[in-house]
Amino acid sequence: MSDKRMVAKQAPRFEMEAVMPNKEFSKVSLEDYMKKDQWTVLFFYPMDFTHVCPTEITSLSDRYDEFEDLDAEVIGVSTDTVHTHLAWINTHRDNNGLGDLNYPLAADTNHTVSREYGVLIEDEGVALRGLFIISPEGELMYSVVNHNNIGRDVDETLRVLQALQTGGLCPANWKPGQATL
Repeated sequence: MSDKRMVAKQAPRFEMEAVMPNKEFSKVSLEDYMKKDQWTVLFFYPMDFTHVCPTEITSLSDRYDEFEDLDAEVIGVSTDTVHTHLAWINTHRDNNGLGDLNYPLAADTNHTVSREYGVLIEDEGVALRGLFIISPEGELMYSVVNHNNIGRDVDETLRVLQALQTGGLCPANWKPGQATL
């Protein structure tokens, strides 16, 4: 894993195969979101058909409209194939599946993107739970990586995104709507 600082630098560019919300295969790239002047919320998870991952993936999807309102695109990434992603999407939530998603699930099958973002567990070939918020200019503004046993908090992701979008100084425990420093 890389120990190099990434925040406040240009984010590694990527292009990956993905399953789109309409269940078709396509490519997603950071450049495309930048051209649309969108923020990018890029999150990595270890693998499909596990237990913690669907709780995060579906929670983000259920609140996708809140990200959309903030001009942000969400992209989920694992080292699984697009075919495995599609099978998981086509599995109902009651059966540990994802059901329909509102954002793309990308396949980092060659591990390049996971490695460039410093989340790849090399000997297992899976990613840690990394979440990155990238500005429309391509600057990596926020990075958090945690152990695979712990799911992330959608409220916190939205709070950080909104804090970054203020362009101001946000004190501890800042909430959207509050004054900046």
